[in-house]
Amino acid sequence: MLRRESPDLVALQELGGFDRRRIATLADSLGMVAHLAPSVFGQPVAVLVRPPLPIVRRESVTWRLHHAAAAVTAGTLTVVSTHLHADSPRRRYREATWLAHRYRRRGEVLIAGDMNALSGFEPMPSTGRFSVGSRSDPAAIAAFEKAGLVDLWKVAGTGSGLTVPTAAGVGDPFDPMRLDYVFGTPAVAARVRAVWVLRGDEIEYASDHHPLLVEIAPA
Repeated sequence: MLRRESPDLVALQELGGFDRRRIATLADSLGMVAHLAPSVFGQPVAVLVRPPLPIVRRESVTWRLHHAAAAVTAGTLTVVSTHLHADSPRRRYREATWLAHRYRRRGEVLIAGDMNALSGFEPMPSTGRFSVGSRSDPAAIAAFEKAGLVDLWKVAGTGSGLTVPTAAGVGDPFDPMRLDYVFGTPAVAARVRAVWVLRGDEIEYASDHHPLLVEIAPA
């Protein structure tokens, strides 16, 4: 899927078992460069960048978050890959608040990942196939927006924005809902052309989440 879509930047989460050597092997196979942020308590995350985009800054956040955050500034754009706490609304809210305030004033910024929360923008799942539980709390999503970040799906989303479950029954038996987001500062949100969820083929068994694709016009 990554070879077919050939993205310029990739935000990856839930990289259990990945170290820097393994993520570098993956990146090399795609013609990209990787920055991995390890996790003390959870799972690593990463950002992949396609040359010739120049990497001018790398950051790994391995504290304040149950999982981690990997931030890469490629040219003028900073991409932050993160994964918020799955079970605690209070911790998820703190993580979102901290990330938003850390990165919101850096110009063109995208914060992307599995936020493990509903936004309140979509209707609540009602099938009963999987208990939504703490994910129904919209406080974490509201924290990003209160800090001035823009939910890019609301700006340019097309089709269904639901990111779980995938069709092959991989992972948790989720109700259909949107748990994955890309937030942008206003400077980059103004250049967003389209946001959509990729579906079908190997995507349906490669993960328990569908990936988001964001198209941004050149500056």
